[in-house]
Amino acid sequence: MNSEFTIAVHSLVLLAHLPDHMATSEEIAANVSTHSARIRKVMGFLRKAGYVSTKEGIGGGFILSCKPEEVTLGEIYRLTCQGTLKPSWCSGDESKPCMISSKMDRLMGTVFNDAEKQMENYFEGHTIGSMLEQIRAFECPKSNTESLS
Repeated sequence: MNSEFTIAVHSLVLLAHLPDHMATSEEIAANVSTHSARIRKVMGFLRKAGYVSTKEGIGGGFILSCKPEEVTLGEIYRLTCQGTLKPSWCSGDESKPCMISSKMDRLMGTVFNDAEKQMENYFEGHTIGSMLEQIRAFECPKSNTESLS
């Protein structure tokens, strides 16, 4: 799995927390603790899929254009990193006469595909709105001050 999923979920939850606020990529990046270029890349995926809208220029930025309680983490996972659970390299070699070596890549592919389906099913049980509710339920340390609230 790649970090784009986490960045997308974090950004959407932040925008859901600030429903009438247009947030710049710099503001989101500061909240996510990453570079604004990474935010713009991920927000581009989210904009194309209709989850956020943008406005350019002074006072511009990103704003949520969906209902947080209707967007599942499964949708965001499929958008940002579906198929990345399986590593790009797997042990074994189909051309070898050894039963283990010749079939391990295929077996591990099945294992990773099944695991990904289970993970997606789990993510379907969580929405951007439910993530925001869970965050609100956490007790925040007194030293925690929000810059975008």
